[in-house]
Amino acid sequence: MRIELLGIALFAFVTTTNAQNSCSTAQSIMPGIYFVPGIDGPEAPSPLCVNTGVATGAEWYSFTPAQDTAILLTTDIEGLPDTRFHVFTGACGSLTCVAGDDDSGPGLTSRASFNVTGGVTYRIAFDDRWYAGSFGFQLQLIAPVVPAEGIVTWTSSAIPNLLGGDCVVDMNGDDLDDMVRASSTNINIQYQQPGGGFLSVNIPTTPADHSPSWSIVAGDIDGNGFTDLMYGGQQGATFMMANETGTAFTEVSFSQYIFCQRTNMVDLNADGHLDAFSCHDTNANVRFLNDGTGNLTFMQGGLGETCGNYGSIWTDYDNDGDVDCFVAKCGCDPTDLLMRNNGDGTFTNMAPALGLADSHQSWSSAWGDFDNDGDMDMLIGSSSSNYHKLMSNNGDGTFSNETAGSGFDNFSGQSIEWTTHDFNNDGYLDVLGGGALMYGNGHMQFAPDVTAPSTNAVGDLNNDGFLDIANWGGAFLNDGNDNNWLKVLTKGTVSNKDGIGARVRITSALGSQIRDVKSGDAFSTMSSLNTHFGVGQNTVVDELEIRWPSGIVDILENVPVNTVVEVVEGLSTSIATNVQRNGMRVYPNPVADQLRVELPATSGKRFAAVYDITGKQVIVDVLFDNQLDVSILTNGTYVLKVKQDGRAFQSVFTKE
Repeated sequence: MRIELLGIALFAFVTTTNAQNSCSTAQSIMPGIYFVPGIDGPEAPSPLCVNTGVATGAEWYSFTPAQDTAILLTTDIEGLPDTRFHVFTGACGSLTCVAGDDDSGPGLTSRASFNVTGGVTYRIAFDDRWYAGSFGFQLQLIAPVVPAEGIVTWTSSAIPNLLGGDCVVDMNGDDLDDMVRASSTNINIQYQQPGGGFLSVNIPTTPADHSPSWSIVAGDIDGNGFTDLMYGGQQGATFMMANETGTAFTEVSFSQYIFCQRTNMVDLNADGHLDAFSCHDTNANVRFLNDGTGNLTFMQGGLGETCGNYGSIWTDYDNDGDVDCFVAKCGCDPTDLLMRNNGDGTFTNMAPALGLADSHQSWSSAWGDFDNDGDMDMLIGSSSSNYHKLMSNNGDGTFSNETAGSGFDNFSGQSIEWTTHDFNNDGYLDVLGGGALMYGNGHMQFAPDVTAPSTNAVGDLNNDGFLDIANWGGAFLNDGNDNNWLKVLTKGTVSNKDGIGARVRITSALGSQIRDVKSGDAFSTMSSLNTHFGVGQNTVVDELEIRWPSGIVDILENVPVNTVVEVVEGLSTSIATNVQRNGMRVYPNPVADQLRVELPATSGKRFAAVYDITGKQVIVDVLFDNQLDVSILTNGTYVLKVKQDGRAFQSVFTKE
């Protein structure tokens, strides 16, 4: 057997006939690039460190690091061979798995990174499960995987009369997250109470043609101020439309056959009305267009034409102001879709061009700005293998594979539900799925906590600013820490009532963070429509910006942390108008009686208006001596607008 060190024309001929064909004769290597002419060693690896399936032979290597570090092992060197490898420690005959991979690299190549201990010998076996031909591989030293920091602890809380917890959303417009569980004849709502706890209400319904056996999603389709539900069942879709008081629901079902998997509510054509979407497991995907009064029209095609559609999520991946659709696929056609919104009601599949159209089997994906650089990255979590795919958005509509060295390359957890939120409020998104909570550090690196609860609907179930996780008998309540937070409630006027599809951005000393308001993520659950940010130890959010589906942009400045801010579309002035984002200072903030307002010196009158978080004007006055009397206000958050010499200034303050 011959080993070549590629690019150096160095040939190391092994004198022993069976050299590197068995564990005991494994060829010692150093960091570098190597060529293997073929796999003909008779000793198959045991145990298997990744997947299952018979391997009849392998090529064996060993590596002994001089000090504690981490290594990256990859076969993505020359061509795209379908390789699989296993990494062990221990004596031959009693090996212990350390890492392994099958298909994490481009094509069907393999790559994994893992921490290693100085002086310990690691044995590497490439087997012939899929391929026995020639290939290259590289072993390189990388920075060690950082252990998880800021680990959250949880308190299990039982909720009496709860019939399940796969939907968390505000059902009655009080801005508190409620818990919902629906059957074909009943909707059980656990209304979160302002003082804590829940009020259980059962609302009987006429029998739904399709129960939420596969997914549930929520939003205000008809714009009456109360949340409607959509059930995804094995035979089709049913909508439960809330009445004008939210106390009863009217069933609307469609006769067309849909094997509904993930469902979403989203404004598909940017007309200001909330539409709906359903993945179809056996045929082309389906959309339901809203005529503006809540009447929906069934349409099929144009958003994925083949079967195997499992987990859809709507987000603006290319930062062009409209929402795009990613579909994680599995089963009969596992080639994922990324449907770019062309802005004219049509969509183009960009997955092949962007390296996303592979045979990775997954039921869902988690989309978020993992590195806080202003665009949406993604984690396509595995449902049936050890292959998780972490992709960073390059900001130009393309993606780079960041799996190697991210922590997901040596994470073996699997699940059908993957979602992302900031659970420890450190300002960096975490990923929940695969039986663990993967804590992000803002640099596309994640560390697992396998003691965390499993994936379910997410929201703030005790209104303390920390995200909790629902379960079937109650909730896992986040015990919190001393990090700060901000919750933003989007209230559409020109856009849909919930602001679904809006891009919310905050800027603080920690940097910039973005969230998209979305209805339906993970595979089957519905999480809160309230937008949540952790801000670490920052004590103020310098700027809050909302770009609505309508194109309107609202900006608030100097937003206090640990508060809930409700933003009504158009309440704050768009960038398109001449609102000054700097130049006005308000203090003290919080304020008790007299608010001081400093503006650039001019001779003109200064007209002031104060709005509460619902958009109602509560004070209008002329500023004298740079002071505004706010003593009549109740405690809460307010928006101050001041006009001076044709210019408008704006800021947020808190009345205490």
